[in-house]
Amino acid sequence: MKRLIVFTGAGISAESGIPTFRGGDGLWENHRIEDVATPEAWERDPDLVLTFYNQRRKGILEAKPNAGHKQIARWQDEFDVTVITQNIDDLHERAGSKHVVHLHGEIWKARSTSHPHLVYPLDNWRLLRGDTCEHGSQLRPHIVWFGEDVPMLGVAADIVEEADIFIVVGTSLQVYPAAGLIHHALRAQQKFIVDPQAHELVTKPGWSVVSEGAGSGLLAVDAQMLR
Repeated sequence: MKRLIVFTGAGISAESGIPTFRGGDGLWENHRIEDVATPEAWERDPDLVLTFYNQRRKGILEAKPNAGHKQIARWQDEFDVTVITQNIDDLHERAGSKHVVHLHGEIWKARSTSHPHLVYPLDNWRLLRGDTCEHGSQLRPHIVWFGEDVPMLGVAADIVEEADIFIVVGTSLQVYPAAGLIHHALRAQQKFIVDPQAHELVTKPGWSVVSEGAGSGLLAVDAQMLR
């Protein structure tokens, strides 16, 4: 069974109504990135950071997987599929994808501020001041913030290197180091990029470009693979 690796970004979740990570004005949901998505922001104003992610969690809870998420899950009937995502939501899992690697963390988990290896699932959308780990340390969102290492990056690179088919969908390929994963797909016999601005993102030969949104674009990729 061929190995199909799908690398997804904010564009695929945008079709489910989840705002993209960064707008053209440099803000994320009317907040500066520096105020809600850095270790310094957490140290400066943990209440703001907790409130911000609580609202993101609530919005994700109300969102539903779209045609793009569902198409990726359907490919599991034909391929050995792994999803590598920059997204912190759980829409891939809710669509039925069984193997999902989250590069930038998972919004439905929290981790200890003193023992980072202690990670806990959240059973509701609120994470509050006073919610602590078993050692009494405050819990923080299990998110990779700007300025922090990406612990799953090496794992993801190894997975991409084994791809027979590699699909990039819904990402601007501007957030490093994650964007560098495309350079590991040397073995892939087929490589696709799906994005409305896809022609601007990939200039190297060997890529099939689908300049569409995630849902319709992945259906087009499915047709190309069958041919």
